[in-house]
Amino acid sequence: MSGTVRNGTADRSARTPDNDVAAAALLRTSTAVRERSRRLLERARDGRSPWFTVHDDALGVAADIVVETTRGRYPDGTIPFHSRWRHFEAGGVDRLGALRDALPSTNSPDHTRALIDVVLVSVLLDAGAGPEWSYREESSGLVLTRSEGLGVASWQAFTAGLFSDDAAQPLRVHAAGLRAVTIESLGGAFQVSPTNPLTGLAGRVELLRRLGDVLADEPTVFGPDGRPGRLFDHLTADGRGTVTAAEILGSVLTHLGPIWPSDNRIGSVPLGDCWPHRAVTGPGLTAGWIPFHKLSQWLTYSLLEPFLWSGVEVTGLDELTGLPEYRNGGLFLDTGVLTLRDEDWADVEWEVGDQIVIEWRALTVALLDEIAGLVRERLGTDAATMPLACILEGGTWAAGRVLATRLRNGLPPLSIRSTGTVF
Repeated sequence: MSGTVRNGTADRSARTPDNDVAAAALLRTSTAVRERSRRLLERARDGRSPWFTVHDDALGVAADIVVETTRGRYPDGTIPFHSRWRHFEAGGVDRLGALRDALPSTNSPDHTRALIDVVLVSVLLDAGAGPEWSYREESSGLVLTRSEGLGVASWQAFTAGLFSDDAAQPLRVHAAGLRAVTIESLGGAFQVSPTNPLTGLAGRVELLRRLGDVLADEPTVFGPDGRPGRLFDHLTADGRGTVTAAEILGSVLTHLGPIWPSDNRIGSVPLGDCWPHRAVTGPGLTAGWIPFHKLSQWLTYSLLEPFLWSGVEVTGLDELTGLPEYRNGGLFLDTGVLTLRDEDWADVEWEVGDQIVIEWRALTVALLDEIAGLVRERLGTDAATMPLACILEGGTWAAGRVLATRLRNGLPPLSIRSTGTVF
């Protein structure tokens, strides 16, 4: 497997037409995500969506629910970023503190590399778990489900050395360690059984193995041992003390893009979480494509804190977009901002690449920008004090989960067959 991906990487650099590369590069930006999502929202507002109707008068109601949720979760007004680190804090357990004690000092680059190692792998494992799966943390006795369960399970797998190829250095992720992960080893770490099934287990294992291949293929970025944490060194080379959020996302999309097992591509260039939609316009080969890069942006949000903790300033936070997943999207369906043109569609199990799902995700991205402004107004703050990363955390994702729990025992309003690599 590793030879296939490695040879593919070499072949791309040798024979991929420049037009294909340029088109893919344009689609690998948060600007493209935002602008193309906005166009689909404008189209839906004009009544031209075959799937959804937009009800702008319900946006205020949705904003009120987000504000109420935010105040309930963070009554002192101090809202952290929406990131994987929040799931690592599940149950009020200080897992980060325990890990820091076992790592080199906080001013050591190896300290930051380890934090990036664990959060990067954990984000890639953070697709929908399914309603039947749970994880029992032995040290605390907590039984956790969904994102929190996946977060803690991946954290414990990391600390146990599952992703390292060196038993003497378990608190690391190496390319060889990722390539050695199997359905049995990851399933065991996540306590998967016939009575505790995890959605998309095979897809998650495949994603980790592909990550191992990609890390090994780029020693100039990830070092001779293929360590994801060396992305920090790459972005802060020559003592850079400031990076932009767009630069972090760009590096994630450029260097980790080949891991996504998607048939979506321009020529031989894989596009990842980027989907064809017949109503999307754009220049040249980008016409008809709408990018989301949900897990890549989720990863970028989750990398902000390790960079900041190391003393590196991160600017341009709001260049990233809201995350087009079923909690944020569910908020807009459950508050009536969006309604289905046919109510029976709620009973259909859709594929990730179906037009209704692509459009739902696009409308979610665009509406998150709009609701962010309304939430800030109600809280008497601004984008500088409360960037989108805090709106999501406070916030839209949590409010979407509350509504889903109240209305459908936690299930999303649209049923989507998960591959373990998008949602």
